[in-house]
Amino acid sequence: MASSNKLTLFIILFMIAGILSGAAIHEYAPAESVKSYANNITLFTDIFLRLIKMVIAPLVFSTLTVGIMKMGETSTIGRIGGKAMVWFVSSSVLSILVGLFVVTVTHPGAGMNLQVPAGDVQTGLAVSGMSLKAFISHTIPTSIAGAMSDNEILQIVVFSMFFGIAGASLGEKFNAPLVAALDVVSHIMLKVTGYVMYVAPLAIFAAISSVIATEGLGILLNYASFIGGYYVAIVLTCLVLISVGYMVLKADIFRLLTMLKDPVLVAFTTSSSEAAYPKTLDQLTRFGCSRNIASFVLPIGYSFNLVGSMVYCSFASMFIAQAYNIHLSFSEIVVLMLTLMLASKGIAGVPRSALVVLAATIPSFNIPVAGILLLMGIDHFLDMGRSAINVLGNGVATAMLSKNEGMLEEERSAGEEVVVNGG
Repeated sequence: MASSNKLTLFIILFMIAGILSGAAIHEYAPAESVKSYANNITLFTDIFLRLIKMVIAPLVFSTLTVGIMKMGETSTIGRIGGKAMVWFVSSSVLSILVGLFVVTVTHPGAGMNLQVPAGDVQTGLAVSGMSLKAFISHTIPTSIAGAMSDNEILQIVVFSMFFGIAGASLGEKFNAPLVAALDVVSHIMLKVTGYVMYVAPLAIFAAISSVIATEGLGILLNYASFIGGYYVAIVLTCLVLISVGYMVLKADIFRLLTMLKDPVLVAFTTSSSEAAYPKTLDQLTRFGCSRNIASFVLPIGYSFNLVGSMVYCSFASMFIAQAYNIHLSFSEIVVLMLTLMLASKGIAGVPRSALVVLAATIPSFNIPVAGILLLMGIDHFLDMGRSAINVLGNGVATAMLSKNEGMLEEERSAGEEVVVNGG
């Protein structure tokens, strides 16, 4: 755990250094130098995120396939998958309600009194293909090679589930060599992830410093009411998740939170829950979760358990409506929230995915899509919170399902090999 604590310390120190250096450059450097610095320093962030994305596809495929094959019977796979989806939908509803409650109480958009624009305003966000038909079609890969090259997590999950279920149906005697080979691949990719994490503090410094250098510290103050209310909603959602987790895991929930602090911090500071995936999987197995269940539930959660995005979508959509003095009826709010929940599924890998969901959804409720421009300047800081809670939500869900299935073991040491009993 010493190396884990060192990583946390370095991440925090480099984050603070990023804020200070960005503020100094914004204040004292010429405009041209600021632009050049911001463009070039993000090279480290790009390298880190590319390295992480390099790991994601083979890791998701190998771990999910092995997890399904080791579960054996398709009835076990269906039971665990069903429990996972029930929790994912429940947690989405809970997080939407929290966001809706906080934005209704705080009214961060009240008093802005913006005029509804006469015509459409370009937001720069791609919103095509968000229909239910397009979404369902998009989940089915035409090529697993293409899905892996594009890091389409949901498509990789769909292929891996078909592949794993087919392999499981052939029996352990037939699929044992493949399971062993893919298990080795997953451990190798986790090892590669360990090497990649050495770059994380520098990448975090670059990401924070670039934004502050460009926008200045004022970006943290201009939308203080919105950001404050939003993070209140994030904290309340965290407390709800932890409370539900406590009912299942009892005191172990606090040990889980301690072990998840590094991946949550990585997600927060890089604004990418994807960047934290390998570390989350590793910490969950060390916590005692069945590797089979963790490898099965976690990738699905990355597409269907986006609690942070749900908080954001409910909070932001109502904020925009308030800013334009648009009053929605109770039934309209209910339909809007359900639409946002359905539209968000499976787009975790889309850049600014929550903004894309908003841009695709709110025009149907006569809320100007131009309102999204109010949030785009501070979206980086909002994305930090929703990425972090997405990781926490998926970690808690995986631990609860392992406990519910009677497959939660004592904490494993760093060097101990993970051994999991089948379904």
